[in-house]
Order: sequence, then structure tokens, then C-alpha cells
Amino acid sequence: MADLSAAIVGAGPAGLAAAELLSEAGIAVTVLDRMPSPARKLLMAGRGGLNITHTEPLEAFLARFGVARGRLEPAIRDFPPEALRAWCEALGQPTFAGTSGRVFPQAMKAAPLLRAWLARLAARGVTLLSRHEWAGWDESGALLFQRPDGPPLCLTPDAALLAMGGASWPRLGSDGGWAPILEARGVALSPFAPANCGILIGWSDHFRDRFAGTPLKRIAITFGGRTVRGEAMITAHGLEGGAVYALSAAIRDAVAAQGEARVTLDLRPDLSPAEVTRRLDAPRRAQSLSNHLRRQLALTPAAIALLREGEGAVKALELRVAGVSGLDRAISSAGGLRWEELDEDYAVRRIPGLFAAGEMLDWEAPTGGYLLTACLATGRAAARGMLRAMGR
Repeated sequence: MADLSAAIVGAGPAGLAAAELLSEAGIAVTVLDRMPSPARKLLMAGRGGLNITHTEPLEAFLARFGVARGRLEPAIRDFPPEALRAWCEALGQPTFAGTSGRVFPQAMKAAPLLRAWLARLAARGVTLLSRHEWAGWDESGALLFQRPDGPPLCLTPDAALLAMGGASWPRLGSDGGWAPILEARGVALSPFAPANCGILIGWSDHFRDRFAGTPLKRIAITFGGRTVRGEAMITAHGLEGGAVYALSAAIRDAVAAQGEARVTLDLRPDLSPAEVTRRLDAPRRAQSLSNHLRRQLALTPAAIALLREGEGAVKALELRVAGVSGLDRAISSAGGLRWEELDEDYAVRRIPGLFAAGEMLDWEAPTGGYLLTACLATGRAAARGMLRAMGR
């Protein structure tokens, strides 16, 4: 059989996962990326500890993907969290699970894992070309790449995969610039929207100037009947952090439909309402209200000041949300290439020989390892589809 080749556009987790399977099968793989180095978003995500997956039961894990579960499930079942952990181990990067169920490499950072991964790909003959920006196709149908240090590059592989990310963190490479190229070929896309993002709240000038950058610990946030306990960070424009991100998709959709949303904060979720009332009923004597709240409930200055920004009290403080942070600050994005444009092998129906995977597809998930797991799983699933298309 003649040598077969594949081009992968995008050197993030989905693209590199596909390159791994294709090269293992003997395919000559070229990975092209418009950024100066690969997997920049992965490296940024891992600065504070790379959360690669989660230990919760698979049924609960799959439920995190909402309406996209049906399409993602076969890929994730083929590469579930335990398989991802074994893959890390084989790269010399053992993992551990935290008390929350989140899984991290023992090294915590993304760089050691990425170095080992790139070394494996290089040993298998995978070619990585940086600063190559995909510009569509030339007149003959070849993939066209612009590069700063030479004329455009044209490639005619036996199969090609787009794994170019969504539209969040554009400075790291995922700017959604591929969308107009596909739309020009009649491929349908869902509009991009921020996911796992902060919420916008109109703080008073005094509160914003004094408390922006201050954490809120041991709180609970409720929206749409769902309560999430955790932490949040006060920003100049609102709130960010894990507890906020978990509710941001529902808040985003509510603001889009109604023009605003209202979230409820519990500043002491570890205390019952009766216990809060009992403590606050203690004699204040000459104490100010702020000192009374601090002494009786251990509220921080930021939490005490927050009581003046919303409506309600310690156990049910309502804040008006005017919107969510933009794509430039979102951890991930919703929207992208619609599922009906792909077949079961992740092949783009309208463009023979072209496949797609990763965050550029129309799905979203919370933080907690779900995003990375699905990107790796869809990259591997698309690679298998490419192998079938090439007769391997």
C-alpha cells in the first residue's frame, strides 16, 4: 500500500491526540499551527494546576455535557477518565485525585506532560510546523497555509483534521478565525458564546475600588434552582471563580433571554439560618454592625461590604447580573461547528476528506477536567474516522 499522509490543523490537545493515533498506525502526520509553539492554551490552563479529568462515575461524568452528551458519549466511553490517567502514566506523568474528585498530574503543571507528549510524537515521525495559519483551500483544492517567512504552503493529504479550538482566550490561538472559511463552503455553525466565564455586576465605585481582586471563600451561589459551594473572586466588573463558572452557562442564557439575571449568595453556607439568627441576636453593646458581623459570623470585610451591594441578608443575598464576561476572558466557548454537519466518524459531510474535533465543535462543559477529556476523546475518535476513510 502506498504511503498515506494526514494534515492536522491545530496543535492543541485534540489535534495532538489525533496525531498520536494516526502516527501509531503508520500514517505520515503533519501538524500545523498558527502560533509560535504548540498547546499554548493547555499550558496556560495548567499554570495553577492542570486538571485533566474527574473521578466521578461515568454516567455522572457524561451528564456534564448536557445536550451534546449523545454525540460525545461514544468517544468518551472509548477514552474514559481512567484511560486518560493510564495514558498520562505511560508518558511518565502519574496522576492523583484531589478531595473534590478532580484529577491532576503529580507534577501539577502542564509543561512536563506536554514535553513528554511532544517527544513521543517526534519519535514517531510527526512533523510540527508552527506559524502556519490555515487560509482555506487554493484553486486546486489543496489546503492553503500562510506563513510569515515564505510563500504560502499547499498540502494535499489523504485526510485532514481541523482541531483549531473555539473562540475563547484568542491571544493563545483560539480566535474562531476558521468560522468564515467553513461558512463560505456552506457549513453551518452555531454562534460562539462565552462559557465558564465571569458574571458582570454593577458594583458601586467604593466597593469596586476597595475590593476588586479580593477572594470570597466558603460561599454558596444559587441560580435556577442549583446551588454551588466554593469560592469566587471579586473583579472590577463582577465575580469570577469556580463557583461562578459552574453556573455561568445558565446565567448567560437567562441574560440573553431576559436582559438580566439574579443570583443569590449564601455568605455562610456552613451555618443554618437559625444559627445565623442566634449569633446575630447576641448583644452588640458598643460594637458597630461591621464588627458585630465580623465577630459573630467571621465575615471578611469584603463579605460585609457585599451586603450593602445587593438585597437581602447573609444567607440570601441577591445580586443583579447584567451579563457575562466576553470570549476574551472566558475559559471556554459554546457554539461552533454544528453536530449535524458531521457524520459518526467526525467527517465534515459537505467537504470530502475533512474531519473536525475538539472545542471547535458545538458543545460545552464545566471546568473540572471535562473539557480536556472531551477534547482528547474527540481527537482520537476523529483519527479513527480518518483511518477508516484511508482504508486503515
